[in-house]
Amino acid sequence: MFLREDLEKLESQTLAPYACQSSRSLGRRYPINPDPLRTEFMRDRDRVIHSAAFRKLEFKTQVHILSAGDYYRTRLTHTMEVAQIARTLSRAMRLNQDLAEAIALAHDFGHTPFGHAGEDGMKEAMASEGGFEHNEQGLRTVELLEERSSKFPGLNLSFEVREGIIKHDTDYDKPSKNNDYLPGKMATLESQVCDLADEIAYNNADLDDALKMGLIEQKDLREIPWVSELFERAWKDLGEGTAEKLVTYRALGSLYDAHVMDALGHTEFALNASGVQSVDDVRNFTGRIVDFSQEFKERIQPLKKFLLQRVYYHPKTLKNSMKAKRLVHELFDAYMKDTRLLPWKYQKRIPTDGPKRTICDYISGMTDRYFNEQYIAIFLPEQGR
Repeated sequence: MFLREDLEKLESQTLAPYACQSSRSLGRRYPINPDPLRTEFMRDRDRVIHSAAFRKLEFKTQVHILSAGDYYRTRLTHTMEVAQIARTLSRAMRLNQDLAEAIALAHDFGHTPFGHAGEDGMKEAMASEGGFEHNEQGLRTVELLEERSSKFPGLNLSFEVREGIIKHDTDYDKPSKNNDYLPGKMATLESQVCDLADEIAYNNADLDDALKMGLIEQKDLREIPWVSELFERAWKDLGEGTAEKLVTYRALGSLYDAHVMDALGHTEFALNASGVQSVDDVRNFTGRIVDFSQEFKERIQPLKKFLLQRVYYHPKTLKNSMKAKRLVHELFDAYMKDTRLLPWKYQKRIPTDGPKRTICDYISGMTDRYFNEQYIAIFLPEQGR
């Protein structure tokens, strides 16, 4: 039988010296006995997967509102794609795959319903309380809001996973400065891998969904010559009679590969140049190590600009975003006017957390579907019968 001790020994033999070994974790807030079969990071991954917050991701918007159809990415399918990419990168870099996967699976726990539009509405509603940031809300979810034990609040995850959540860093996710997770120091390489995996996932998947929805057409990609060339090459390889969606899959596969191979190549160079030989060296290094090359960053900038202007700011997307933002404001205000509308378990927390923070926790944890049900129950009760 392959036991935890065997897995820990395997980590020490196969992982790079700057990778996080589960046996050297900085631990949990509430000590628990070791598991006979799983390492600490494996337990974290499993706790995340079995959480209510993880299941809710299935019915939370990624970019396109869920009513757009069942075929497009939700927050859950995006999360699974990020986890898959994170494992691929970690395996190639000899990092801890279980840690990277656990962080990736939990990295979006703090998102509100209706994607970034819902978050914008929540930021405005919480302005007097310091605003709203989904990294902070994600950490609050795993440390406090999840209910899995009578002995402690939250999921009681290891330090490294919680640190990865609060320090998540992409164009759309900024590390929180309000944390006690080694502030001023860099996150682990496994955490940095998740940041890059997130960017790889949405750069590619958002393009895929936009093509499927008809927000853009393949000919529009001529605005990004090198991406357009990937599609032209796919047509040439597969033949003119091939179904367009198969060409898209082939081209996007090449686009994924370009992201991953550049990340691996640059990170190998950065690791050698940095001279890091331990996790402490990584934390004390002044800058990211897991990253794209500067040349590739400049190459994908037109792709990011295209997605912003043609997809995220598409009139159809903006209309849904404006509506979602308004609905979040209205439901938040309704609860503020009468907190008795909240479930009893949230009403009990108001003396400790205050009404706004309590309402924020309640709404940010909603799925799109549950939010709509609560909104109808308050504002359109005749439709909810």
